[in-house]
Amino acid sequence: MNVCAIILAAGRGSRMKSTRHKATHKICGKEMINIIIDKLELCGIKDINVIIGEHKESLVDSIGNRNVSYSIQEKQLGTADAVLCAEKFWGNKSGDVLVIACDMPLIKEENIKKLIERHISDGNSSTIITSELRNPLKYGRVIRGKNGIERIKEAKDCSESELMINEINSSIYCFKIDDLRNDIRNIGKINNQGEFYLTDIIEIFSKSGKKIGSVKVDENELVGVDTRRQLWLANSILRSQINDKHMENGVTIIDSDSTYIDSDVRIESDVIIHANVYLKGNTLVKEGSEIYPNTRISNSFIGKDCIIDASIICDSKVGNGTNIGPFAYVRPGSLIGDNVKLGDFVEIKNSVIGDRTKIPHLSYIGDSEVGERCNLGCSTITVNYNGKNKNKTIIGNDCFIGCNSNLIAPVVVEENSYVAAGTTITEKVKSNSLAIGRCKQVNKENWVTNKFK
Repeated sequence: MNVCAIILAAGRGSRMKSTRHKATHKICGKEMINIIIDKLELCGIKDINVIIGEHKESLVDSIGNRNVSYSIQEKQLGTADAVLCAEKFWGNKSGDVLVIACDMPLIKEENIKKLIERHISDGNSSTIITSELRNPLKYGRVIRGKNGIERIKEAKDCSESELMINEINSSIYCFKIDDLRNDIRNIGKINNQGEFYLTDIIEIFSKSGKKIGSVKVDENELVGVDTRRQLWLANSILRSQINDKHMENGVTIIDSDSTYIDSDVRIESDVIIHANVYLKGNTLVKEGSEIYPNTRISNSFIGKDCIIDASIICDSKVGNGTNIGPFAYVRPGSLIGDNVKLGDFVEIKNSVIGDRTKIPHLSYIGDSEVGERCNLGCSTITVNYNGKNKNKTIIGNDCFIGCNSNLIAPVVVEENSYVAAGTTITEKVKSNSLAIGRCKQVNKENWVTNKFK
């Protein structure tokens, strides 16, 4: 398949009222521009050019090191001018070029594939994605005649009778490069905007007898994002589609309207997701796990048969059969083993927690390695920061740490040791030992009576 692609992304996007490019705003966890690039790559298109203009810095930053090239449209003179600004990219190529706007995140890749396949198989000079809308509003109308599509007219330029047409243009085209090269400079700007419309090349093709085809798609695929409300609408549509896909694959979603799953999240069958759950980024939830309300998990691995209740897990890995929450916070860089219990108001940061270890409540474990089968009592704190450096705590297997203990890092508690409640540990505790580090209790009899005489 000899097809390259141009993404039109030089527009101001002023209706978004943002200091960032509109295509950098996210739909279900991913920037619109990257959604479009993903879809093109899934269709087998590797040669992609992005036409940039205002707010280009935020756009380029969002794309990052992806394999795309750039062209610049300095002045906003219309879509045909934008394509001409990329002529160094496509002008000397053979084959076909796909042109797509940056704010069409809901178009399905299978319909992009269908567009390309029909364009090539029918030998068209141009093939367009269209749809029929009950209320077409501002969309350009597809004008058909006896021999098919004759032209596309922008809504602002339509007559009253033309505005009654329900078939609209998507701004997604496939062009035969030779024909585009020959005719694009014949486009004028006789329109209400005084711009060079790429849509006008369709009439030029039609009048010269060139073949023009179309692929019709569902109207939801053509929701463009020019405003914050349209951003919300696109999020809502895609979120519903994502949730439906997971339910079809055997996931139970208790309330789809209050479940927020990003597009790259993977969920295995027999997972149960309750209301008000956010699964974000590159997250994988393995089979049999249950995610209770008010939970946010981002860029994390959740093993089989886990229970996560009203907690936050970020950039971490959780083993099988582990129970977390309520109100636990697993911060980035943590590795939680199998059959672990992290209870209420437990915070784990950049730490390893061994299999079958229990940290039931009100504890902070940071920059630590905790072994297997340990029990850390209420208010256990690994004191990892001395005001200048972060230091490490190591707790061996089968240790018991009593309530209200402070372990001042760097420090090691060797395996099968006990730390008495209320102890502050500053030195190594050898294996099979009991460590006690607290002041001797002193009771002063009648002290209160004497104080208040």
